[in-house]
Amino acid sequence: MSEERLERISEQLGGEGAESRAPGRPPLHLWHPELSGEIDIRIQRDGSWWHEGEPIRRASLVQLFASILRREADGEYYLVTPVEKWRIQVEGFPLQIVDFDAGESAENGSFITVITNTGQRYLLGRDYPLFLPDSPGADNAVPAVGLDHGLAAVLNRAAWYRLVEVAEDREGQTGVESDGLFFPIS
Repeated sequence: MSEERLERISEQLGGEGAESRAPGRPPLHLWHPELSGEIDIRIQRDGSWWHEGEPIRRASLVQLFASILRREADGEYYLVTPVEKWRIQVEGFPLQIVDFDAGESAENGSFITVITNTGQRYLLGRDYPLFLPDSPGADNAVPAVGLDHGLAAVLNRAAWYRLVEVAEDREGQTGVESDGLFFPIS
């Protein structure tokens, strides 16, 4: 796929109604175009995005593509616009949790807000749960966070170590509390 096609996808997202949407969160649930084909974009296990064998260096382009990424019932990942749908390749998880904020609130008690490698923030809770992925053969699975549109983000090494530091033991399980829920991490 050429730079021209990448630019065309970017232009499609800046179209009618863009200013009324939440920044970085297009209404993917409303878009159901036919499959346009495969695009030579790969998200590697380390969270880096590649196009035609070269890394995508523009962070704004990675953020844009992450905002239109969806995983469908077939288990495949797609970049979706109002008029196009392109299948891409993903090694492991498409996003990473690179940091988090932990604190206390009077209403809900402890909270953890995770931050992805594309700058999106999510409050761990019912809508965005922390879970242990099924990893056959892995001794110590690293937790991930369930996100919108069938996506998930795995904690990177630094975020994982920080999370372990704030974890507590409850009734024989190690985990963290956020938004009134306890999430086991091992």
